[in-house]
Amino acid sequence: QVQLTESGGGLVQPGGSLTLSCTATESIFNINRMGWYRQAPGKQREWVAYILPGSDATSYSPTNFADSVKGRFTISTDNAKNTGYLQMNSLKPDDTAVYYCNVQRNWGNYVGDYWGQGIQVTVSS
Repeated sequence: QVQLTESGGGLVQPGGSLTLSCTATESIFNINRMGWYRQAPGKQREWVAYILPGSDATSYSPTNFADSVKGRFTISTDNAKNTGYLQMNSLKPDDTAVYYCNVQRNWGNYVGDYWGQGIQVTVSS
């Protein structure tokens, strides 16, 4: 099992920035994929971004972003803290949603899929 704890949400004005954190009870090096999703009221959950952590500190970690956030959001990890981050800049009211951290971890004979509890991000003046 991998447990995830999210933090960093809140209320921000349009054009502002927020950084979401996702801390795992597992080394980042053991995680195959860390992603962020969001769900706005009345809408389906949608993928926002992901990072594929490398197996050690020198490995390249590919990232990918939904078109709606490309150029505004970045994703990264702090391996020493077992934490991933979603840096959100130039926020818009349409970014308002509950954001969820998701981790996939390959245990050898199966791939576990884990979710955080969700954290509210509200973009409003």
